[in-house]
Amino acid sequence: MPRKSLSYRITGATFFIVTTVFALYAGAAEDARTPGAKYLGAVSCASSGCHGGGGQNQNQFLVWSLRDFHSQRPFATLTTARSKQIADALQIKDPAADNRCTSCHAPLHEVPTALRGPGFQISEGVSCESCHGPAEHWLRSHTRPDYKHSDRVTSGMRDLKNLYVRANTCIGCHQTVAQPLLKAGHPELIFELDGQCVSQPRHWREKTNWHGAQAWLVGQAAALREMCWQLGGGAMGPSRSTSDEKLVARAEAVRWLLQKLDGTDSAVPRLSSVQASDYSAIQTAADKLARSASEVRWSGEMTSSIVRELAKTGADFRTNLPAQQQALRAERVVLGLDRLLASKPHASADPHLNELFKLTQSSPDFDPAKFSASLDKFALAIGK
Repeated sequence: MPRKSLSYRITGATFFIVTTVFALYAGAAEDARTPGAKYLGAVSCASSGCHGGGGQNQNQFLVWSLRDFHSQRPFATLTTARSKQIADALQIKDPAADNRCTSCHAPLHEVPTALRGPGFQISEGVSCESCHGPAEHWLRSHTRPDYKHSDRVTSGMRDLKNLYVRANTCIGCHQTVAQPLLKAGHPELIFELDGQCVSQPRHWREKTNWHGAQAWLVGQAAALREMCWQLGGGAMGPSRSTSDEKLVARAEAVRWLLQKLDGTDSAVPRLSSVQASDYSAIQTAADKLARSASEVRWSGEMTSSIVRELAKTGADFRTNLPAQQQALRAERVVLGLDRLLASKPHASADPHLNELFKLTQSSPDFDPAKFSASLDKFALAIGK
């Protein structure tokens, strides 16, 4: 199977019912700058003279509404037979009206009535303001030619050019699924910032110094932070701590991956050395890593150094760890190498990476020895 398939399988799963109480570190802080701002609805962005026109710089609304899964599809998913089956298992009467489902599939449902403008529609799914913030205070001013990006952010527009803010905006619905939903049949999710941005029909333009590898690192750190927040009890307190063994294993796999970067280029930010069971300390360290990784000036050599370090982890799969834990580590390595090589291609590595993807397609059938040998071949290939 081509290596795209695993990435698409994972990202495609994100449009089923998701719910969690999560920490939007930067996003919440930005929205607090304009308390009480109204949500005006996607129609406020849709005129032909603004984002509903035909030109490349004016077609953002059309790309979102016609091609982006974030448009009506998340809300429509709540009306499917599968959603009803999950809802019945949780004794949810109407998934389209219950915040365990709407918090991600129809986030506008959570907006208080007093903050809903005349063009507001819950059925918009994940709409413009779900990501960019309530538009009342910045809609008119954000087109002013004398306004800098910082002026727009001060007015209340969320700073999605900042990878740390972008990751915080996306991760609540693309990473964490509450345990009752998983038990009811909801698919597991894996947050991968760069891959999910690339697989999305782009209605934006990246800044000139964009590096997918940098987005990958920010996303992995943010994912680890959120998993540790949940394992530490999150908003529910420490009583929930380590009850989810699979989440524990997934968090450990990401922690292991990020700490394997210690031998990379000195400019690459690192995860502090913390005990595997100290979720509060890991959460803090991961958040610091996500923020610092978003601020560093990235280079192609930084990407190459991370690829080399991950390629050298073959020996880690020849240890006595349980095969299931090894499978989760392998999954993170392969997804990471995929995104890193998309940012800095290495043609001779492609066949070996495709083989690595095949070996991680089925966790129950994962063979650490075969994966280790294949990863060693990959390392040799990039060494040439």
